[in-house]
Amino acid sequence: MITATFRFAGELNDFLHEDEKTAAIPCTFNNDQSVKHLIESLGIPHTEIGCILVNEKAVDFSYLVRDGDRVEASPHRNDLSDKGQNHEPRFVLDSHLGKLAHYLRMFGFDTLYRNDYHDDELAELSAVDDRILLTRDRRLLMRSQVEYGYWMRHKIPRLQIVEVLRRYDLCDLVTPFRCCIHCNGLLQPVSKEQVLQRLEPLTKKYYAQFRICPGCDRIYWQGSHYERMRRFIDQVILEAH
Repeated sequence: MITATFRFAGELNDFLHEDEKTAAIPCTFNNDQSVKHLIESLGIPHTEIGCILVNEKAVDFSYLVRDGDRVEASPHRNDLSDKGQNHEPRFVLDSHLGKLAHYLRMFGFDTLYRNDYHDDELAELSAVDDRILLTRDRRLLMRSQVEYGYWMRHKIPRLQIVEVLRRYDLCDLVTPFRCCIHCNGLLQPVSKEQVLQRLEPLTKKYYAQFRICPGCDRIYWQGSHYERMRRFIDQVILEAH
């Protein structure tokens, strides 16, 4: 049997029991175990790992841990830096994060969500479309297909949107009301005349500018709800800074 010790920094400790946080954790195993496998056996998805040092030297996930190794892992700071400066973040969310999906779309971020996605579909979408997978299921993030992903710490949607903005440093990338909050389509300007027959009498009377979703055909305008949403967005950005 082989024994190595593992120590985790920062928010990686969110995955550990109280007596393991910031401590040197002994791990005993058989031959030929990768550092990725052993880290995940301790409950931490590989998507959360930014840097791994073994005996103070940087290694990748394929490193085979040896007897007596001292492994130190630190968290990602900002996954978007790995994707290039000009990369626009795109997300895919599991079935438990419907309200967060609504918020991300409101803030202008390309966000795939269905309440009937299976885990294999989520992993595939994340890999093929280069999307960040957000979930409360840490086992889902351990799938080898998933390169970019994050385990949501909060359960309350309002706190979740603040968490995502902070995690990926997105405050300066917010473009409100760009996406359809129902289907994720990009909204397009449409003349009042084109949608006139679909409007309620007071909407016809008081509003002149409209947008439409080419995906689900929903119509949007800056009604009283718009100001409430605008205040919500401003408050969230203030909290996320």
